[in-house]
Amino acid sequence: MVQSVLGSLVLGYRPLWGRERSLVGIQLFVRSDGAAQVDVAHLLHTLQEIWSASSPPLLLTPQTRQLLGDMLAHAPRNAPWICVPGPWLEESAVHASVQAAHRRGLRLVWRGELGNLPEPDIARCFDNSLLSLRPEDAVAALQAAPPARPGTPPVPPQGTSPVIDGQMYENIASRALMEHCLDQHKALALAGWPVEDVLYSLRHQQMQPAHAVILKLLKAIEAEQSLEVFEDILSEDPLLAYRFMVYTNSASLGLRTGIDSLRRGLVMMGYGSIKRWLSDQLPHASTEASLHPVREASVLRARLTEHLLESGVQNDLRREVYLCGLFSQLDELLREPLGTILHRIPLSERIFDAIVLHTGPYAASLEMACALETEDASAIRQLCETHEMDLEEVNRALLRVLSSLEVVRPGH
Repeated sequence: MVQSVLGSLVLGYRPLWGRERSLVGIQLFVRSDGAAQVDVAHLLHTLQEIWSASSPPLLLTPQTRQLLGDMLAHAPRNAPWICVPGPWLEESAVHASVQAAHRRGLRLVWRGELGNLPEPDIARCFDNSLLSLRPEDAVAALQAAPPARPGTPPVPPQGTSPVIDGQMYENIASRALMEHCLDQHKALALAGWPVEDVLYSLRHQQMQPAHAVILKLLKAIEAEQSLEVFEDILSEDPLLAYRFMVYTNSASLGLRTGIDSLRRGLVMMGYGSIKRWLSDQLPHASTEASLHPVREASVLRARLTEHLLESGVQNDLRREVYLCGLFSQLDELLREPLGTILHRIPLSERIFDAIVLHTGPYAASLEMACALETEDASAIRQLCETHEMDLEEVNRALLRVLSSLEVVRPGH
C-alpha cells in the first residue's frame, strides 16, 4: 500500500530558512505521476509515520487542483501546513474547499504576490502567507530601509515598506532584501536562499570554514570520540572537508600515498596532528551567518546523493558518493572552475566524472539530488526514465533524508 502511494507521486523540496539563518521547515512539492490516482489520505498517514518530533515542519505544496482538493478534504486536523495558490481561489470549488478546511481546523498558507492579497472574507482562512515580491515591491522595500554600505553616508529612508511582518517569502534574490524581510519584518521563513547575491557580497573575502564546525570537531577530539564521529562532523562543512584533503595531500606532510577520502586522512594524521591543524584554522574561521544556509544546502545534497544509491553498496563507496554532493558546489564558494578545484586532490575518478563531466556510476544520483531541489516534476520524471531509477525509491530516499533533519523548536 505504501509502495503504491509513493510510486504515484513526484516529490521535490525547498528548505525554509528562519531569522537565525537556520533550517525551520521544508516545503514539499507534491505532484501526481501522470494520470496515476493518488491516495492522499494514505500519503498523509505515511508522512505522519516517517516524521518525528524533531523533524522539520512541512509545508505541503500540491501542484494540481485535484491534489489540493483531496488534501483539503481528507487531511486531519493535525496535518502539516497546506499551501494554496492564490489564483486558484478564483474557482468556486477551491474557494469552498478552503473555507470548509478552515472550519475543520486545517492550517492553510496562501501563496501569491504581495500586490494581489486575497479579500478579507477568504484571507481569514489562512494562518500565514508565502509571498513573492513584484519588482516594484522590492524597490519600495529597499527604499524604505536602505541597506548600510561601509564607507558611505547613510541614505535617508523613503516611504513605507510593503513587506508584511511575520509572513513567509519566496524568490528573494538579494541579500539586502533577505535581511529586510528576516531582520526588520520578522519574516517567519524564507523559501530558498539568495545564494548568488550572498556570495557576491562576500567576494572580497577569502571563504573560510565555519567556526562552529571547527569548534565542534575540536570538542569531539577532546572527548576522544570515534573516527566515525570525526568524519561525520568534518563532512558538515564542504570547505573544511576540502581544505582538510588539500592539507593531508600537501608535500609538507610527506605521505607516500595520496589521501583520497576523509576517513583515510583522519587515520593517517592522528588525533594530535588533526587538533593542531584545526587550531590553526580557528582564528580565521567564518562566523558569517548568511553562509550557514549555503553550507547546509550542500550537506543536504550530499546526504540525498548518498541515499539515492541502491541498497547494498559498500560503505567506502557511499562515502565517495557523499563527497560528490558535498563538493558539487565548491565552484560557487571558491570562485574557481570545479575541474581546477578537484584536480588539487587525488579523488576517485568516479567523483570527478560525476561532478565535472556528469558521467560515470555516481552521475545519476547527483543529477537526481539536484533535480529534487526544485518543483520541476518533468525533470525528475525524465531522470527516472533516463537512468532507470524507480520513482518510489527516489521518493523514499528523499523522505528519509528530509525527516532525519533536525529543527530546534522554541522552548527546547
